[in-house]
Amino acid sequence: MTFKEIQELIAIINKSNLAEFKLEQGDLKMVIRTSKYVKGGKTQFVQAQPMMSAAAPALPPAEALSPAPAAAPAKAKSEAVPEPVAPAKNFLEIKSPIVGTFYRASSVDKPPYVKLGDTVQKGSVVCIVEAMKLFNEIESEIKGKIVKVCVNDASPVEYDQVLFLVDPIG
Repeated sequence: MTFKEIQELIAIINKSNLAEFKLEQGDLKMVIRTSKYVKGGKTQFVQAQPMMSAAAPALPPAEALSPAPAAAPAKAKSEAVPEPVAPAKNFLEIKSPIVGTFYRASSVDKPPYVKLGDTVQKGSVVCIVEAMKLFNEIESEIKGKIVKVCVNDASPVEYDQVLFLVDPIG
């Protein structure tokens, strides 16, 4: 499925009364959620990934799926990714549910959603991933303390890439 076909499909789904659309075509699996499903009323391109098989085709690079928006939040000068934390078996991961561009805050003049040491609850917004000119709030599915931010602000991320490490005890 080409990028243009995906865009056309999203436009058609937006005009429909669907809340969620799932497509499996060969080795490709895609989920699109509309404003009727998503909090905040924004359509989300949730995922497009090859299903597990030896001959699964490669997805287009993140740059092809998420062209840079005209007014995208820029990286704050004082924000740096913290020093690496030694991996521990008890840390949980918050992963990107979509391919796109990672932003820690909603704009340059706003503080990051979460910082190193912050405690997050299930459902807390932890970042934004911009995909196909849509800014998608990423919510934590776990409760705990942020021990590592794994991605630099305004960097491309892949589907299922680790964004944060969380200590569930902390």
